Amino acid sequence: MSDTLPETAVTPREREREPEPEYAPSAPAPLQVPRTPTGDAGVDAHLGRLADADHLATDGHLEVYEDVHRGLRDALTALDARPGPPVPTRHPTTTPE
Repeated sequence: MSDTLPETAVTPREREREPEPEYAPSAPAPLQVPRTPTGDAGVDAHLGRLADADHLATDGHLEVYEDVHRGLRDALTALDARPGPPVPTRHPTTTPE
């Protein structure tokens, strides 16, 4: 039996020297929030834009969120601007002569 370690083995002292991965809380990280399609192409495009925040540092999220909010607000406002169904007309009634 040999008391020497093979060259590929890592000793506990060498493990201590290995740098641990840095933890940066403000580093970009995907939020992995599911985005369910709504069926409205415009709304889905705005919601899809939220994925852009996954690649930005936290201080860059606000711009994306404000842009998405503005787009969704405009989509809701556009619903109010569309003409609704025609108002039914009253049938003429017979008036006394």
